[in-house]
Amino acid sequence: MKVEFAPLNIPLARRLQTAAVLQWVLSFLLLAQVCIGIIVILIIYNFWFLYVPYMTWLYFDWSTPEQGGRRSNWVRSWTVWKYFKDYFPIHLIKTWDLDPSHNYIFGFHPHGVLVAGAFGNFCTNYSDFEELFPGFTAYLHVLPFWFCCPLFREYLMSSGSVSVSKKSVSHVLSKEEGGNISIIVLGGAEESLDAHPGKCTLFIRQRKGFVKIALTHGASLVPVFSFGENELFKQVNNPEGSWLRIVQEKLQKIMGFALPLFHARGIFQYNFGLMPYRKPIHTVGPT
Repeated sequence: MKVEFAPLNIPLARRLQTAAVLQWVLSFLLLAQVCIGIIVILIIYNFWFLYVPYMTWLYFDWSTPEQGGRRSNWVRSWTVWKYFKDYFPIHLIKTWDLDPSHNYIFGFHPHGVLVAGAFGNFCTNYSDFEELFPGFTAYLHVLPFWFCCPLFREYLMSSGSVSVSKKSVSHVLSKEEGGNISIIVLGGAEESLDAHPGKCTLFIRQRKGFVKIALTHGASLVPVFSFGENELFKQVNNPEGSWLRIVQEKLQKIMGFALPLFHARGIFQYNFGLMPYRKPIHTVGPT
């Protein structure tokens, strides 16, 4: 197969977009492990004056991801996220106004491989969310597992992400004056295994817990669909019943998250790599 290389005269802006998405992909794949490795190194080399205060603070801060997290507008406003958004590009489209005196659950579809649309629209300050939904604060709920990783959890919370546990969702929706939006990727890890280009398989009927929480808190359910999410990556063929799918599903049950074998383009060539394709994402909601 002939390798198609990227031209040398690509504008600087596009190169910066590629760099922004590269660091995002690597943060998903490696940053948690790197953060754990840093803590291990500090312990091995007895840098107690660094890890003891942090681990002590971590003990008392453990429940923060279930109590609204700790977002940072400084982190959400990093210029890198503007280039990240423009790479695809990502668009947020509002179809009608919502009442900021109420709380809402945005049921986000589909999961895709790395949920780029949800991150770009609700975890950065470059999606026009504040202009489209004035008076609202968005919380993207992710697997509780990620908040068990020291240091990485701080980075994750700074984006506005919180745990997807029942306690966490209830905390967000319990704001009496309203104005909170819980974004839940309903299909979860299971749905990511079916994220193939040209295909859209949603896992909805198995997900009922969010409905019960919405009824408990009087929150409205709002469907949100991210067109183009499944076009960003290809996956190794894994139909239901195949040996690969069986292994993936067993690993998912053990670890709590899925391991889709995805690929797309590279940094300097378009044939193979872990960089997503430049495909537009249009996140539409309420739908």
